[in-house]
Amino acid sequence: VQLQASGGGLVQAGGSLRLSCAASGLTFSSYVMGWFRRAPGKEREFVAAISRRGANTYYADFVKGRFTISRDNAKNTVYLQMNSLKPEDTAVYYCAADRVVIPSRDGEEYDYWGQGTLVTVSS
Repeated sequence: VQLQASGGGLVQAGGSLRLSCAASGLTFSSYVMGWFRRAPGKEREFVAAISRRGANTYYADFVKGRFTISRDNAKNTVYLQMNSLKPEDTAVYYCAADRVVIPSRDGEEYDYWGQGTLVTVSS
């Protein structure tokens, strides 16, 4: 199983980025997909998750209204559209896959992880 995250970069505060995570080696539509992040000196935290068919989405309070998670099961890809970025959003963002029915906010529940993509938001 491989999860390849991409789309990170340097952006000014207020800007936008779209992260992608391409999955291979698994039946993508059978997995809940999540995004997590780890900021420098901080623990990993939940950002967003999406159910297997994309009908249900879940967000951390600090990204509600700014970030949108979506998926394209035909392309085995999950996305994270990030708008109105803030310097505190600076982190390495990871995608993860979980073979469950109900998305979890607990990273320990996830089975597979991508390598991460760095997002840096300048003030």
